[in-house]
Amino acid sequence: MKNPVTWLQSILLLAVVTLLGAFIFKPAAAPPPAKRKAVVVELFTSEGCSSCPPADALLSRMGQQTSANGAVIIPLGFHVDYWDHQGWRDRFSSHAYTERQEQYASRFRIEGPYTPQMVVDGATEFVGNDSSHAQQAIAQAATEPEQAVIQLLEMEPGKIHVRVTSSSPEPADVLLAVTEDNLMSKVAAGENDGRELHHSAVVREFRVLGQMKDGRFEPGPFVLSLPKDFQVKNLHCVIFVQQPSNGKILAAVSKTF
Repeated sequence: MKNPVTWLQSILLLAVVTLLGAFIFKPAAAPPPAKRKAVVVELFTSEGCSSCPPADALLSRMGQQTSANGAVIIPLGFHVDYWDHQGWRDRFSSHAYTERQEQYASRFRIEGPYTPQMVVDGATEFVGNDSSHAQQAIAQAATEPEQAVIQLLEMEPGKIHVRVTSSSPEPADVLLAVTEDNLMSKVAAGENDGRELHHSAVVREFRVLGQMKDGRFEPGPFVLSLPKDFQVKNLHCVIFVQQPSNGKILAAVSKTF
């Protein structure tokens, strides 16, 4: 017959070893998702559209605000070109911006592009002069975790060097927008005939820098095509990461030159 004391000691020893093993080999908890640092707000607008000036003013105010949780709001004013045949040609318009808006129309399954249209973080769209809807959409976007880290290793007028890392396995584009503030036009025809329009965050250059590969992006420096009459103090360099499959923006940064 086994010694009951020895048997009891064996049971206790086994229990202690099991508990220690549970503590020692317990997998580490995953780190919390990175807090959202910025929310991108795109406005599709035109100087030929009489409904657009209030939306332009709203976008300008957004550039001076932060969201409820402290995320920076990054405004991008895309001037489309389909109003240019209605009597007034918008000098800031580009067909490339119209094409971007058409992509959103297809993604959101709406009839087609319209102005003013606002898109928040590539995830939701609404009429661009609806400030209440804008606040709600921005607040919601600010709760989403940041899924990429963007570093501007070098930035000067005419050249930038970017590094991006991401934990997401999904393909993503790295995009560049150069915006300009404190712009003004005296409209002499069309729906805004006789009006003096003021703009902020007007996109003056926009392009895809490249694609993320294995969660990383770091090519050589990029040369920028800046406006000939630009003033450095009015320019912003915006880099953001966007998934082409669903339009979701993973992260964004904005810096002045």
